[in-house]
Amino acid sequence: MKDIKVTDSVKYIGVDDHDIDLFESQYVVPNGVSYNSYVILDEKVAVMDTVDARKTDEWLANLEEALDGRSVDYIVVSHMEPDHAASLQVLAEKYPEAQVVGNVKTFNMIPQFFTFDLEGRKVVVKEGDTLSLGSHTLQFVMAPMVHWPEVMVAYETSEKILFSADGFGKFGALDADEDWACEARRYYFNICGKYGVQVQNLLKKAAGLDIEIICPLHGPILKENLGYYIGLYDTWSKYEPENEGILIAYASIHGNTAAAAKKLAEILEAKGAPKVVVADLSRDDMAEVIEDAFRYDRLVLAAATYDAGIFPCMEDFLHHLKAKNYQKRKVAFMENGSWAPMAAKIMKGIVEGFKNIEIVDPVVTIKSTMNDENIKTMEELADNLL
Repeated sequence: MKDIKVTDSVKYIGVDDHDIDLFESQYVVPNGVSYNSYVILDEKVAVMDTVDARKTDEWLANLEEALDGRSVDYIVVSHMEPDHAASLQVLAEKYPEAQVVGNVKTFNMIPQFFTFDLEGRKVVVKEGDTLSLGSHTLQFVMAPMVHWPEVMVAYETSEKILFSADGFGKFGALDADEDWACEARRYYFNICGKYGVQVQNLLKKAAGLDIEIICPLHGPILKENLGYYIGLYDTWSKYEPENEGILIAYASIHGNTAAAAKKLAEILEAKGAPKVVVADLSRDDMAEVIEDAFRYDRLVLAAATYDAGIFPCMEDFLHHLKAKNYQKRKVAFMENGSWAPMAAKIMKGIVEGFKNIEIVDPVVTIKSTMNDENIKTMEELADNLL
């Protein structure tokens, strides 16, 4: 088991998964992912969540090592998603005397996944309820739609630990040497991005707690500079830009739209743009492009017309932005079409349905290949973006 210390009485028993190819069957995780689980050893023993079925055996070995012969009194279920709860039935059957702790919505979901008998084993908690383990006390805070309806977090009052469910999680195994914010941002906007209002509600509740340690269900345990992490979550969940910058996201069939997008980037940089990021929607990781769209305050959409619509990867990108409540940004358009350019009209029609979007003109319209007149229009667009 990894030697990861929470405190003397709160043990980390989670596992890393380096074998997974796609998290939730859609997000690339080059450095794997961790499934975090914890056990509180007191007069009573509480296991805080389980792990994905892919790692049940390794996790059980970690738990047994931490228990050192003791049994389990409580199984706390903060989130029913299978990467955290898939081993629940195995644990409940291994320790039949253990009580299962959850809220009403938790217990509505458990029979949808499992078949073990909960008769006489339920501890149903609601907002503000507490559970004493001896010198440790868990206080439960409901966090509906962060990012499932049954989610709750638990605050341990004596050691000031927030068990934050998927909040403050990130992609990447715990042995990955990488920047926290990059993969936490990609995780947040793709997993929880739709639910900014609900995250804000949870942050307001958390502001009333004296938190010294955050124990998420993915990623490292956070013990220092907590204001930095909480500040990022506040910015992200308000849909505020984190940095000044321009993302140019292009969808190009034969390379001509790509050439135009890269030319605009050159013009912007020459005019002193603080940061310009160019993304190929056909080839780049969609989740990372979504991350950058939310990170920066300006977006240029460049797409070829395709079947009287827009090239499919741009349509997919815009669908993702809409689903994640993209807002509070400046957006500009570039289109290409050999005989009937339609992309800008269609993209604009979609984007105008987003909240608090400022459209920046002019639209750059290319017919097949970029020419001097297009470059002149790009110069004007660059001036209006800056």
